[in-house]
Amino acid sequence: MSEPNEPAEPGASLPEPAETPGAARPDGPGSEPPAQAPGESDEETVGWLPRSATDLFGEGASAEEAYALLTVDVPAQRWISALEAARDALGCTYFDWLSAVDEPGTGFRVCAHLAALPTVERAGVRRLVLRTTVSHEAPVLPTATGVFAGAGWHERETHEMFGVDFTGHPHLVPLLLPDEFEGRPLRKDFVLAARVAKAWPGAKEPGESEHGGPKRRQMLPPGVPDPNEWGPLKGQLPPAPARPARGRAAGAG
Repeated sequence: MSEPNEPAEPGASLPEPAETPGAARPDGPGSEPPAQAPGESDEETVGWLPRSATDLFGEGASAEEAYALLTVDVPAQRWISALEAARDALGCTYFDWLSAVDEPGTGFRVCAHLAALPTVERAGVRRLVLRTTVSHEAPVLPTATGVFAGAGWHERETHEMFGVDFTGHPHLVPLLLPDEFEGRPLRKDFVLAARVAKAWPGAKEPGESEHGGPKRRQMLPPGVPDPNEWGPLKGQLPPAPARPARGRAAGAG
């Protein structure tokens, strides 16, 4: 029997050290992956988000980054909780602006632009666009004034321009338009009456001035009706001339 301090014989294998209970095992073949924190998903993070969009904003949230701008889409029922998560968990305490986009066939896409300002530990501004969609038939969304007080004026403008109702808003009245104004001017289906009632101030079309040639076929931009069918000149204009025939059709005549 050898003494405890006696050197081992050449070629003899050394005993493996005893494993300490609770000690971390090095990564390698057969090692177990680190345990996932409760409530965290296995989705990849996007941009500067510390966790996945689902972990931060709840079920149904998705994130994408383009041109150094991070955009997160959330369901309408998670709108307020998503704003709170952006402010509290991501440090987006700066409210920039809020508006909407009319997407035909989809609804009104309400967008809130937020920012996390530089801190002692982190330089640079982090920008975040938080979006949600409400239907054209029921454009209703809770007000964000309880999270960002500055959203009040932006919601008033979005309400009068698109017709989105922000429930709980303390003073949802028109901001820019006169009281007698009718309609929602930023909707895609809004008729641009001013283009019909007011003459174009630019150069005249051919055939409309004393120095021009024959009048060409009139083209109307989307949203502008025929001035002979709608507006103050209804029924007072002569019919537009037919497009002149060309090629074989002209020779046949």
